[in-house]
Amino acid sequence: MKKLFIKLIKLFGFEIIDQNTFSSPSLNRKLNEDLSILNKKSIVLPLGEVKITRKVNSILIIIRMNTEIKIWDQNKQRLFQQPKIEYSARSIKSIVNSINSCKIKNPNLNIKTLIVDDKSNNENFNRIKKIIEDEKIDIFSLNHAKYKDIINKQKSKETFSNLASLLQSFEIGKEQGEDLIFFVEDDYLHFKTMLEEMIYSYERITSQIGQDIFMCPSDYPYLYMNNDATNILIGSKRHWRTVNKTLCTFLTSKYLLDKYWENFQKTCLDRHDPFEKFINEIYKDEICISPIKSLSLHLTNINSSYGLAPFVDYEKLWDENR
Repeated sequence: MKKLFIKLIKLFGFEIIDQNTFSSPSLNRKLNEDLSILNKKSIVLPLGEVKITRKVNSILIIIRMNTEIKIWDQNKQRLFQQPKIEYSARSIKSIVNSINSCKIKNPNLNIKTLIVDDKSNNENFNRIKKIIEDEKIDIFSLNHAKYKDIINKQKSKETFSNLASLLQSFEIGKEQGEDLIFFVEDDYLHFKTMLEEMIYSYERITSQIGQDIFMCPSDYPYLYMNNDATNILIGSKRHWRTVNKTLCTFLTSKYLLDKYWENFQKTCLDRHDPFEKFINEIYKDEICISPIKSLSLHLTNINSSYGLAPFVDYEKLWDENR
């Protein structure tokens, strides 16, 4: 009778929670396991189930890489004070680990990854190739000449290269993106669960509010400095908060990239103050959220308000991606 009852309940699209055994007989899982199913349902106790109406079909991950410039427009040292290649290598290793972790649980999810490389020397380039040798990751060389007459003249070659690599990344997203697109810079370390949590939270929250959004993976210090009003949302495994500005590492949809293409393009045509001025303007009309606590760590100078997220074991995450 019990098995028949469970089948009947599942037939009507419901799940059973047995608080006595701390389990869900219909899902055949303990309650401290993940109860959500990609593109079907998101279950967070004690809030119950959200039926997924905004399904995730694919994600394109575009990594911008420069293995030599320490910090754009600055002479400061990053946390741990290592050569830039060390940050690039560990960053890419961490995102590969996160991708592979997500694939294990979601083998049918289409994940495509590519790197836009800004003139890495042979030694650095070969080190990165070694990290991704078992992965299906393409490397594109930054086409400086293509943008020479498009981007305004800059004070330094480094600033021009930064703008050019960002524009090339946006253009690739526009040309090759199909659903979600994740623009990533190579000075972030990512927790292994980062990608899965972003995707599961994206589909949960967008299904609830009925619109596509922007997501930032890092809980930046500057978000706590102006006492800005914010809304708190429930994701798949943590809280998220609405924010009104980001850096250039964020996830969004192809639909929103196309809708605000002029803003993305204008961001790259000159050095603005702030750099992300035209991206931040989008958040006046669209929702952008960041996690509490952080899913990624921006490895800047320790005093930077745009860097280290609070309540993260920096050294442990750094060592895990050696």
